[in-house]
This record gives sequence, C-alpha cells and structure tokens, in this order.
Amino acid sequence: MRQWRQANPYLPFGYKLMLSFCVLILIPVLLVGYTANSIFVGSIREQTRENIRGTLEQMKDNIGYKMAEAKRVSDMLYFDYTLGDQLRHYQEGWVSYEATTKYLLPKLRSTLETSSGMLWLSVYLHNETLPEVYQNYGGADPLTLKNRLFDLYHIRRIADKAWYREYPQEKYGVTMRWQQVEDDAQYGRISLLRRIVDTRNPLNLGEIGFIRISVRLADLFESVDYNKIGQGTTLLVADEERRSVVISAGAEGGGGADVWRAEEAGRLYIREELPGLPWKLTAVIPPDITERDTEKVRTWTILICLGCIAVFLVIGYFISRYFSRRVSKIVKVLDSFQEGEFDRRLHFKGRDEFTQISEALNEMGQHTGNLIQEVYLTRIQKKEAELESLQAQINPHFLYNTLSSISRLAKFGQTDKLQRMVLDLAKFYRLSLNEGRTVIPVSDELAQAQAYMNIQQTKYEERLRILFDIQPEILPYTTVKLILQPFIENALEHAWCGDRIHIRIVGRLEQGNVVFKIIDDGIGMDRGLIRQVLDPVQGQHVGYGIRNVDQRIRLHYGRQYGVEIESRPGMGTGVRITVPALSGDAAARAAAGEAS
Repeated sequence: MRQWRQANPYLPFGYKLMLSFCVLILIPVLLVGYTANSIFVGSIREQTRENIRGTLEQMKDNIGYKMAEAKRVSDMLYFDYTLGDQLRHYQEGWVSYEATTKYLLPKLRSTLETSSGMLWLSVYLHNETLPEVYQNYGGADPLTLKNRLFDLYHIRRIADKAWYREYPQEKYGVTMRWQQVEDDAQYGRISLLRRIVDTRNPLNLGEIGFIRISVRLADLFESVDYNKIGQGTTLLVADEERRSVVISAGAEGGGGADVWRAEEAGRLYIREELPGLPWKLTAVIPPDITERDTEKVRTWTILICLGCIAVFLVIGYFISRYFSRRVSKIVKVLDSFQEGEFDRRLHFKGRDEFTQISEALNEMGQHTGNLIQEVYLTRIQKKEAELESLQAQINPHFLYNTLSSISRLAKFGQTDKLQRMVLDLAKFYRLSLNEGRTVIPVSDELAQAQAYMNIQQTKYEERLRILFDIQPEILPYTTVKLILQPFIENALEHAWCGDRIHIRIVGRLEQGNVVFKIIDDGIGMDRGLIRQVLDPVQGQHVGYGIRNVDQRIRLHYGRQYGVEIESRPGMGTGVRITVPALSGDAAARAAAGEAS
C-alpha cells in the first residue's frame, strides 16, 4: 500500500486550483494594474484638484458678488443720515404721515430699484408713530409674487425672536449677518440682517430700526452648477454638520447622505469656505473625472492584461477541462441525491480529493438510502397514530357538553326541544363518524357545524344569532373533520357579553387555500391569553379544544397551515383556519408527502 501511494503522489485539489489561478491570471493582472495606477493616478488627481479648485473660486466670487449686491442695498439705508433723522421723529398725525409717504416709502422703493436681483426688503422700526406698510401674502413666498418688494413693520413683531435677541453687538459699518430666519428655510431663502443705528452719539450707537433683506438661495447660488466641472459631479452648500442647503447634481451624481461616503467610493472631496456665510461649498468628484487623463495608461494596461489572459486561457483551458469533468460528475451525483435517487454511484481513478469524495459519496448514498426507507415508514406510522389520538380526544369533549344540555332539557320537560336536539345530535355524529375517515369534504364539515348550531339554537333560541357566509367554490374540497365546531363551542362557552351573541362563519377560497373564519362579537381576550391557548406554558391547560384543532391541521397538512386568532377585549374574536384547497386524492397524496 505504501509503495502504491509513493507511485501516485498525493496533490490536493485546492493547491491545483489556487496555483493555476494565481500563476495564470492574478499575478500579472495585479502587478501591471498596481504599477500603472501608483505612478500616474496621484499626479493626475492633484492636477484635477487644482483645476476644480479654480472653478470653485469662480463660483465663490459670483456668490460674493450677489452677496455684495444685497449688502450695497443695506448700505444705502444704513448710511442714510436723513433716513435716521426721519426715524427719530416721534410725532403722530400729519408729521408721521408725511415722513412715511414723502421720504420713507420712496426711499425704500428707490433703494430696491438699484438692485438687479430678486430681493425682499423688510424694515422693522422702533418708532411706532410711523405706520406699518406691508402686504398680505397669504402664506406664499413673497419672492414668487414679485421680483423686488418691501414691507414696513414695527419692531415689536420680532422683539421676542431668538435670532433678533442673539444678534451681535453693533460695530459701526461692520456688524451684519447672513442667516436663515422665520420661514426662510421653508421657502429656500436666506436673509441679510443689519441694524439701522442712531449716529448722533458714536460712542453709543442706539438701534432705531432693523433691516432684513431676503434672497432666494437659487439666485444666490445660481453659479453653483455641476455642469461646470463635469457629469457625475455633485456640488453642495452645507453647514458644519453636513446638512445640505443647496445640491447641484445630475441623476448619476447622487445627493444627500450618499455624497459624504466619498472616501469609500474613491471620489475626490474638495471644500471651499464661503466668507460671510455659515456654510461651505463642497465638490464631490467621481473617479471617472479624476482619472480621465489616465485612459492611455489604462489602455496599455488592458492590452497587456488581455495578452496575458489570452495565453493563460489556452493553457488553463486544458487544465480546467480535466478538473471540470470530475466536478461535473460529482454535481450530477449530488443532484441525484437531492432528488431522492440514492442509487447513483461515482468512480474516479487516481489518488486525490476526488477519489476520497467519490468513495465518501458512494458510502453516504448507500447509507442514506437505507435510513430513508426506515425513517419514512416510522414517520408515517407515528403520524397516523398521533392524528388518530388527537381526533379521539375531541369527540368525547363535544359529546359531554351536548349530553349535559339534553339532560337539562329533559329535567325541565321541554320535550320538543329535546327531540330536535337529539335528532341534530344524531345527524352530527352520523357526519362525524363518516366511515372512520379523518378527511371529509368541506360540505360535510359545514353540515356538521350546521347540525351543531341547530343544537345550540334549540338551547339558546333568540339569544343566539348565527350567519353562514360560504362560497360555493370551496364545497368540493376536503378538510380534516371537526375543525369548526370546537371554535363555535368555545365562543358559546366563553364569549358572552350580555345576554346575546352573534356568530358569523365565513368560507373562502384564497390563493389556493380554503380559509374558514369564525367571528363573534363577544368579550374578546388579550394577547397573553391567545399565547396560552396556541402555545401553552407547561402545566397550564387553557384552550385544549382549540389547540387540538391546530395540532391536527399541522400534523395532516404541514406547519404552514393551522389556526390564527385575533382578538381584543370588548371587541370580539376572529379565528382564521387555513387548509390547502385539495380534492380527496390530492389530500391523500399531500398527507403522504408531509410524512416523508
């Protein structure tokens, strides 16, 4: 044996596969690709970064120009000493009217007309002898109604606003702030905030008014356009917490949280400060732009790799063909095992893992086939015994309750009711016995339930109302017998809420299944009790009859079928029973298949 092994050296299959893969494909491809990229990508990215930074500088200058235009409008009001004199006169009547109509309003109008952009000027006055002049915009964005407009308010409208109270201390000619206030964020605006001060005392610049110039973000950041850099680029104006205010990107550029994963995606990430604004201009550049100039290197790399691959494929074809044939044989045998054909056998020459696999598969097939035969017969016998045991337990449970009712009727001498109940009981058991079969037509199961309800109707009379809502299409199918009566009995025993109860029995064909529903308007139950009924804790015996039905259905048809309960205290209970829509022959085959 030892001499035979020496004549046939052992070489693991994994070594053969990994060695051929590394030598023929991985090593040359990785070496050439890594060398080319490490030399050129760094320098090209740096050059691209500088070009893009220059474009961002131009965008920043355009933004600064639009900001300067809004500042210029505020300067015309801030440094207008005549305007300050008008705002300091606290005289009502004709004086305030004349100051408003002949100077204040014309001044605001002429100031706005010097601007070429869309501005909304709001001036808040401390002098309440001057009237408020404003428009009612009806909840709309004023800048969508008119290009340039102004409003005049009293300062008390913003006196309690946090953004007004937190405005920084005044430095003459310097203090101003760009900030989103009030509904700016909602309508996509930003406002330039600035005081109007009393310059009579330079050491104590008192506030006599407050300026708010609102500009649309779309106008302010009009120059932020991803097309100026390239397709796939994303431009953002965002705060320090990376909340995006303005995004310019094509369909392939992405937006929102995705752009912040730039490092993960190999993209270039450039930021520029925006002086005067609490935001930063960010550019996210995709790899196809940063590597645009590396196409020549990439072309040579691809040609070399293709040449290597062509040579290696010719050699690898014959090697892989040798191994693939053996693997294909193993796969075919495994497929046969999966389909239940355990008589297939496999034989290989040589001394390697394939030989060991073939021997192991042959032994496993023979052993598994023997076990399948034994287990199959055992499971069928066990399942039939469990099913018969469970069904034998439910019939005495119903019989005991019915005989108790008959006994009470006899005791009180109600012979007519007693006769009807006995006849219905006889009909019920005639259908229940059904020649000893455990699977019966749906029509017989419904007839059983009807017979049972006739018994209960005799007992409760008008206190009980029942409705059968059955689709005729389900009648030819079969079901495990005696699955409706336990739930009706349970409702009559536990669900009473007052002196009346309504029960509805529904039968439908849904997605290849027969679905029964037993719905009552009784007292209902909580989720804890439902769990105890369907999955009882050891030592508790709640809902035996219901659980019995669920177990019989699962044993016969499989775990995907059975009983579901939905209920709320005070709102009634709904029970859903699902069985497959099978005819008599199909039901027998399904039971046999589940057993196997």
